[in-house]
Amino acid sequence: MNSSILAGILLLSLLSFAVESRKLDHEDDKSSINGTRWAVLIAGSSGYGNYRHQADVCHAYQILKSGGLKEENIIVFMYDDIAFANENPRPGIIINKPYGTDVYYGVPKDYTGENVTANNFLAVILGNKTALTGGSGKVVNSGPNDHIFIYYTDHGSPGIIGMPSGYLYAKDLIDVLQKKHEAKAYKKMVIYVEACESGIVFEGLLPKTWNIYAMTAANSSESSWAIYCPEHYPYPPPEYDTCLGDLFSISWLEDSDKHDLQKETLEKQYRVVKRRTGFDYLDFSSHVMRYGYIKGIQKDSVSTYIGTNPINDNFTFTTQTSSSSPLPSKIKGLDQRDADLYYLLHKFNKAPEGSKEKVEAQKQLNEEISQRQREDLNIQRITTMLFGLKNGPNMVQFVRPAGQPLVDDWDCLKMLVGLYEEHCGTLSTYGKKYARAMANMCNAGVNNEKMIMALTQVCKTN
Repeated sequence: MNSSILAGILLLSLLSFAVESRKLDHEDDKSSINGTRWAVLIAGSSGYGNYRHQADVCHAYQILKSGGLKEENIIVFMYDDIAFANENPRPGIIINKPYGTDVYYGVPKDYTGENVTANNFLAVILGNKTALTGGSGKVVNSGPNDHIFIYYTDHGSPGIIGMPSGYLYAKDLIDVLQKKHEAKAYKKMVIYVEACESGIVFEGLLPKTWNIYAMTAANSSESSWAIYCPEHYPYPPPEYDTCLGDLFSISWLEDSDKHDLQKETLEKQYRVVKRRTGFDYLDFSSHVMRYGYIKGIQKDSVSTYIGTNPINDNFTFTTQTSSSSPLPSKIKGLDQRDADLYYLLHKFNKAPEGSKEKVEAQKQLNEEISQRQREDLNIQRITTMLFGLKNGPNMVQFVRPAGQPLVDDWDCLKMLVGLYEEHCGTLSTYGKKYARAMANMCNAGVNNEKMIMALTQVCKTN
């Protein structure tokens, strides 16, 4: 056998070995150097009007799965009442952008329905199986060399992020992260949060020493935005009556869909998401924020946490390809806090005149409007009673300076929210914004007795 044939065989062998090595590197996310990649994905809402949150989470799962994370290391929380809802024009299918592909297929149902709770979410992060109350039992059983990615999407309010039932308070999440840090149960952690006032989750609470990098859709005093909504360009297919995605979420998801995430750093992704969520849409924008150990993690590749799809290998990152957003001048989004109201209004407008659907839609719309008006009036009367006509409005509007947590006494905030709901009824998605007023009341020294006195007078007829 001559030398040229031998050289050819050797070259083919080396190429084959390189391809197989690349495949193994992609599939094997457990090595002595990089540890294991874990991910927790959670949609904190329920109901077809909140379609977008579960769509975001399903899309995130597909990215992680394509990126090489093992299914046993991806833990999914979602109510799972969207795919087969009566309103869904494509039963069993969920899309996250107009005419997009199905993102629901294959998504594990780890924690669904009544098992999507703050308690289970925190227990999963801690790896505490004994604290679970239902679900698949999967937890983040991580070690000191492992990397953790957490993605949350839902409605938010000052100090609180939503759950289908109950709330998750920012301080409770921070306390769990502290325990995880003290247990040396991870090497680095990245958290993305889509919610109104999502910056409050970490503002003044997340130390830089915990090796945790958090990116949020909004700062501590503004809404985040829904997109791909009916009558709002880019339009969903006409048969869809609800928003398909959230602006911050689709910004990082669609960016991750197409890039070689081995080459894209968290810093690059932040810049893309910040621009698309903020600068591209000045009429409905929010300030994407970062907290925690930014300098120590921002240079890490995105693939360190969510993997990378091999079909995107060698993709060239340019300013032209760093966002798939349409022309900004044509775009319209919806304030997350008003998306529920718009969904009901759209259903009412679309229903045929004189039909049962029209009557039912009008009933639901009227109930939503009435509850909003009642909550506005309740808080106005409570703050006026406690602080006077002049100082009352300040309790509703005051925002603490950057770097300070929302409230000094989180138990007080929980108490006041609980007392309000006990006397006046459960806060709506809209009404949860008044958690800021209750936090300010706590900071001003309002105690249990004072709050009960005001509530019994204001809400005695509710």
